[in-house]
Amino acid sequence: MTMKKTLTLAGSDSSGGAGIQADLKTFQEHGVYGMTALTSIVTMDPNNYWSHGVYPIDVDEVEKQLNTVLSVGIDAMKTGMLGSVDIIELGAKKIDEHHLTNFVLDPVMVCKGEDDVLQPENTDAMRELLLPRSIVTTPNLFEAGQLAKTGRIKDIEGMKEAAVKIHELGAKNVVIKGGKALEHEKAVDLFYDGKQFVLMEKEKIDTHYNHGAGCTFAAAITANLANGKSVQEAVSAAKDFVTAAIKHGWKLNQYVGPVMHGAYNRFGN
Repeated sequence: MTMKKTLTLAGSDSSGGAGIQADLKTFQEHGVYGMTALTSIVTMDPNNYWSHGVYPIDVDEVEKQLNTVLSVGIDAMKTGMLGSVDIIELGAKKIDEHHLTNFVLDPVMVCKGEDDVLQPENTDAMRELLLPRSIVTTPNLFEAGQLAKTGRIKDIEGMKEAAVKIHELGAKNVVIKGGKALEHEKAVDLFYDGKQFVLMEKEKIDTHYNHGAGCTFAAAITANLANGKSVQEAVSAAKDFVTAAIKHGWKLNQYVGPVMHGAYNRFGN
């Protein structure tokens, strides 16, 4: 028996809902073998309203992790939280060295529940080094506005403008996640391949239990690419997967509720 192999270069969420924990759960649900290279460890303070602490891992140790994984070969990879410009540069170098084409960039800039950009200087490095190497990138409204330098995105026309600019920066395909912040009656994501816009609409789910949704969506795309789907097929299937995960999200404690990563396989879309 053989399995397709996937890599996530991302941070560790100690609460288990996002980051590499979400990625591995999602990979498992898609029948691919997930491997990891940790860039940072994120903790939450139960005595201070679940405030986040971010602890980057030294770039030399990140490289040793990547060398371990890449020595066995992978079929697709994704990035999430990247702790420094040095790690972004390292990721770009490894993508080139190993001719990795199925690369999904989830341009994580903030932790859910936090308002400040983690490392503002990383945005420029992602824009320059990772976007041109990505087969698809999956920014939310805030991240898309930062990458495209359009400012706050409020509507679908703004999403389209940002998608075009991000594609011009080198991303082969762009998915901008509307999420709850978009002023629209449905949950809308916008897919753009440089030729056409595709609106992916689902009913909005009234829930606060959506921790890890972005990581889960990008990981599902990665797994689908590893399993041989086209980019648009991978994105569409990932939309169904994460919608079910959000629909069945649950309360972890008084501060956070994660999505249910196994919901699609258990309950359907």
